[in-house]
Amino acid sequence: MLIIENSGIGIAAEKKPMIFDRGYVKNKGLGLLLVRGVLSITGISIKENGESGKGARFEIAVPTGNYRFDKKT
Repeated sequence: MLIIENSGIGIAAEKKPMIFDRGYVKNKGLGLLLVRGVLSITGISIKENGESGKGARFEIAVPTGNYRFDKKT
């Protein structure tokens, strides 16, 4: 699980079902729709699980075997 979060205003509960929809953010491209589509090609899923007023929290689930660690660093 890869977690990306911030301490901003978060996403209102009633808007969460729409954030991955096409056109959710007007004139800003495909946004999270494109992110979810690209990730799904490799079996990775993304969801927003933050709290409104406390920040956004994106949880990216990477299936076992679909990642590797670079031992050079």
